[in-house]
Amino acid sequence: MAYRYHENRRVYDNSSSDTESYESEERRKKKTCIKRSSNGAKPKTKPILVHRSSNEQSGSDEPTSVLKETYTRNKQRANFNNSAGLTRNCGQKNMAESPNKNGGKPRSGDKITLVVDDTRFSNIEVDAIRAHPNTMLGRMFTSTLETNFTRPNERGEYEVADGISANCFRAILEYYKSGTVRCPPSVSVQELREACDYLLIPFDAATVKCQNLRGLLHELSNEGAREQFGEFLEDLILPILVGSAHRGDREAHIVVLMEDDVVDWDDEYPPPMGEECSQVIYSTQMYRFFKYIENRDVAKQVLKERGLKKIRLGIEGYPTHKEKIKKRPGGRPEVIYNYVQRPFLHMSWEKEEARSRHVDFQCVKISKSITNLAAAAADTPIDPHIADQLDQGNVVHPQPVGRNDQPGPPEAEPEGQAPP
Repeated sequence: MAYRYHENRRVYDNSSSDTESYESEERRKKKTCIKRSSNGAKPKTKPILVHRSSNEQSGSDEPTSVLKETYTRNKQRANFNNSAGLTRNCGQKNMAESPNKNGGKPRSGDKITLVVDDTRFSNIEVDAIRAHPNTMLGRMFTSTLETNFTRPNERGEYEVADGISANCFRAILEYYKSGTVRCPPSVSVQELREACDYLLIPFDAATVKCQNLRGLLHELSNEGAREQFGEFLEDLILPILVGSAHRGDREAHIVVLMEDDVVDWDDEYPPPMGEECSQVIYSTQMYRFFKYIENRDVAKQVLKERGLKKIRLGIEGYPTHKEKIKKRPGGRPEVIYNYVQRPFLHMSWEKEEARSRHVDFQCVKISKSITNLAAAAADTPIDPHIADQLDQGNVVHPQPVGRNDQPGPPEAEPEGQAPP
């Protein structure tokens, strides 16, 4: 029968092996010595003091090996718990920083979340967006790693379409599902048009479905007017501007006439045209185009985008032929012409228009109380008595100057003669 020391006492051991007794004691002390923190931190271990007899110290090293193995296993378990706690706390952050192996680019079959106007649109299929690579969203999620500037935020969401309302973007998302955009009643057609232009979605009758036909047709007319005036500018207007520039002019005034208009001016009595020299374009199609004020607004915007200045568009009267001649008193003839209302365009490409019309005049420095320029220009001061008379509106005659350059006494006026 063997005995062992326990808390400075010698107790008897009824087990058949010293090893089993040692292992049971080690298992008990392991529970009391190892303390784990509640927040998953690394546990602190304390050294275990084992009281052994001289026989056990001189025996085999099996208890020592068991102690080392237990310590190593506890340390590995603590490291695992610590890493698991960090993973639970920072899992979302790690996913946002590196959502996949492609460096932030979603893979095929993934679903993403878009944030527009502080509103989240979740469960959006990436493949549906990539099916339209010509749109802005399609380019964002199909670009290569070198040109990919789309990065998720800390939650793994993508913030896009800055400046577009959530209702408008919800309607635009239908384009990636069905290929059409239905304008909701809470969104104006102009707002939807601007959003489609920003997101590079085609705005036409086949894509956009709207209950407000007037607003839809108005936006379609603006788009058509822009394209049509671009053709007029390149084919008809630009050659006239180039011709004016070759003559040294820096502005042009163009009148649009119909193709069947006849202009017959009398060479002896031409119509008064003022300072502007008008250029004429015979085009019935352009005449009909400028009948609408909306088309003129679109044309003015296009000319501003092309860098022209002092743009004026409107309707004015243009003389076509002579009707009759009237004789004014004194024998001067007066010619009466027939005028037709036709659209006109006026534009300028002058850079220094403010300096070209500036004229410098040499002004004489005078007093506000002096109206005689000859006296004001003289170097000699004016007599205060004369200045008072000038202020009162009286006419003052200059006094003759003597030989010694001193003013002489006033001459006596003959009696019975009125002063001049």
